[in-house]
Amino acid sequence: MKPLEGILVLDFCQYLAGPSAALRLADLGARIIKVERPGSGDGSRRLILEGCTSDGDGLNFHTINRNKQSIELNTKSPEGLTMAKKLIAQADVLIESFRPGVMDKLGLGYNEVHALNPRLVYASISGYGAASPWAAKPGQDLLVQSLSGLAWLNGNADQPPMPFALSLADSYTGVHAAEGILACLVRREITNEGGHVEVSLLASVLDLQFEVITTYLNDGNKAPERSEFNNAHAYLAAPYGIYETSDGYIALAMGSVVELGQIIGSDQVASHTDESEWFTNRDAIKRDIQAALETDTTANWLSKLEKHDFWCSDVYTWEKLVASDAFKALDFIQDVSRVAGQQVLTTRCPISFAGEDFGASKPAPRLGEDTEAIIDEFHLNDTKEA
Repeated sequence: MKPLEGILVLDFCQYLAGPSAALRLADLGARIIKVERPGSGDGSRRLILEGCTSDGDGLNFHTINRNKQSIELNTKSPEGLTMAKKLIAQADVLIESFRPGVMDKLGLGYNEVHALNPRLVYASISGYGAASPWAAKPGQDLLVQSLSGLAWLNGNADQPPMPFALSLADSYTGVHAAEGILACLVRREITNEGGHVEVSLLASVLDLQFEVITTYLNDGNKAPERSEFNNAHAYLAAPYGIYETSDGYIALAMGSVVELGQIIGSDQVASHTDESEWFTNRDAIKRDIQAALETDTTANWLSKLEKHDFWCSDVYTWEKLVASDAFKALDFIQDVSRVAGQQVLTTRCPISFAGEDFGASKPAPRLGEDTEAIIDEFHLNDTKEA
């Protein structure tokens, strides 16, 4: 039995942040009913990355919406709204990711549905928070990375702001939403009352930066200074960074510059004995380290450094990672294709339970494929009002 079996979640979301929160609950055993607009459904069905699709939907949709069911409901019509309310009355969790105020206009805001179902855990995901002066701005990942200051932490000092090349804000917000929902479900077991969980992309990305923002707030509000050379962390000293070798790259974490110089046989690196200089003069020190490391292979440097327990690693491409024994030991890839003879390979849930194998996920649903079954099961066509 999965931990959340018996919990019914309604996913009123599109794209990534909200659906990823629902996905994590699905991975843990909750039943997820995805409520979609008739005819078009979740916009991520048509969000195509690298031209990759399967059975009419983008691969991204298949990844984020596995283990879910789909019902088409027009909540702007009286009939569809009534059906939605009847479904909500029987649910444990509702997740929505519209701009603030949209669900209220539909008649499905928190206050209204709480009166309908006091035990419901209602999760709202927005770009900047309902009370924010930016509430009407598009809550999109790149825009939030840019507004949050995160993009200014990446790249070298002479480079422009550089966002992370993935949907980091959306994914991290989905994690926070799932955490809040689970906490509220635990509290419900004590109080018999649901609650309203609110998360935003902006707050989640600020939380992701808690380490550096805390330093900024307690260091005279001095702006972080990116390294000019091999920047990897605005507030960490040399040798922290990724360096080129004669045949690839090597990553060096925190450690003694002097010890590093001794291990790699560089008197120039080992000469930097003043620890305070490791930060104030980190660019020059990093260049000295680079000059030494580019003379030999990654494998040889790893062999020498690991013998002295110096924190280091190779820098893998995905091709090399997937071929590694460590990746294979995770058993992290599954096929979620819904068409015989095709493959849709994606990742598994990162959470496991010792000794328990719950098997592969169910494929993502076709738009509305469960509509009639859900209407019948939950008696959504009954004439009795919700």
